Amino acid sequence: MKDGLINRIVTLIHPKQITFGNGCANQCIEDLTLSGLSPVFIVTSNPLMGFVKPIASALRKAGLSVTIYPEINMEPNVATLSAALEAIRRTAPAAVIGIGGGSVLDTAKLVAALYDGKQNIREVFGINKLASRQLFLACLPTTSGTGSEVSPNAILLDDIDEQKKGVISPFLVADAAYIDPMLTTGMPPSLTASTGFDALTHCIEAFANKFAHPIVDQYAILGIRLIAANLKRAVEQGDDLEARAHMALGSLYGGLCLAPVNTAAVHALAYPLGGEFHIAHGVSNALLLPHVLRFNLSAAPERYAEVALALGAKAGTNPSQTATNGLVLLCQLLDDCGIPSRLSELGIPESALPRMAKSAMTVTRLLKNNLREMTEIDAGEIYQAAY
Repeated sequence: MKDGLINRIVTLIHPKQITFGNGCANQCIEDLTLSGLSPVFIVTSNPLMGFVKPIASALRKAGLSVTIYPEINMEPNVATLSAALEAIRRTAPAAVIGIGGGSVLDTAKLVAALYDGKQNIREVFGINKLASRQLFLACLPTTSGTGSEVSPNAILLDDIDEQKKGVISPFLVADAAYIDPMLTTGMPPSLTASTGFDALTHCIEAFANKFAHPIVDQYAILGIRLIAANLKRAVEQGDDLEARAHMALGSLYGGLCLAPVNTAAVHALAYPLGGEFHIAHGVSNALLLPHVLRFNLSAAPERYAEVALALGAKAGTNPSQTATNGLVLLCQLLDDCGIPSRLSELGIPESALPRMAKSAMTVTRLLKNNLREMTEIDAGEIYQAAY
């Protein structure tokens, strides 16, 4: 994989303000209070009300009007977004706050952008089709996974064709992101594991990518190191704030990779699992990750050797051996974190694999980034290997 730095242009897109650290959710309260933006519409989920109610109470005490919308309790689809838009239009807010995991944050971003009714969701699926966003937007992640708080992406299930689709636009980048590791302590072990692997996949796929760039490489490698070293500990000791902080930082680095480089075949092959079978996105990525990396290894052994070393693997006698050592370590981490190892364990029928492969091939915006060209036959073989 040649560097070719002089021939590549990269654009970093991120929130104007990124605040990180234990307790920094309080900074969000202070900043909104000073801004005077009111009413405030908070998008969240019911299990997070223990975190959300004190934030809303503090904002109300400061004189701001607040509406809480806690209905994003699963990965969102078009109907979920439509209901949220109906709710926000009844409040006429000046600001939107997303407090939650990737599903919540993606919904908050889309609600803020589509609030004015000038475009509908099916008009903006794709890249740079969103015309504007009028409302102030702040994002507070409660998981260490999607990096949505700093990315220009939002993913939504379109029930018409059972496919997950992306809206990618600079207008989806939040005005402010507050990454407070204390908000992640309520995650159960299974969610900690699946979201952690989502973040790890972001970093690995951004580093081993046709459009990789040295600027982004720094985020990606640091993210891999942090997540690999702390994920098992965060899964086993959910109240370990040091592990939670390292996971939150690794997830942030992964999110910063999404705008300039984005992901590749792992995510493309994961989408049909979520679209048709509603498998959690992080679980889909985690299960498929070693199989896609094994397929890709021959295309850039040196690159994957660097990934392996960042994962904590021992160096081999050559790059391919080092990369293979990384795959072994990755599979051990999956097992340690309790991630299912086979598609069959998720209740997916073997007869579905061919149509999943066909569906994955439609995600060209990600497949074009993959280091090795992937055909529908290749995708089918990867699904079969993972079955």
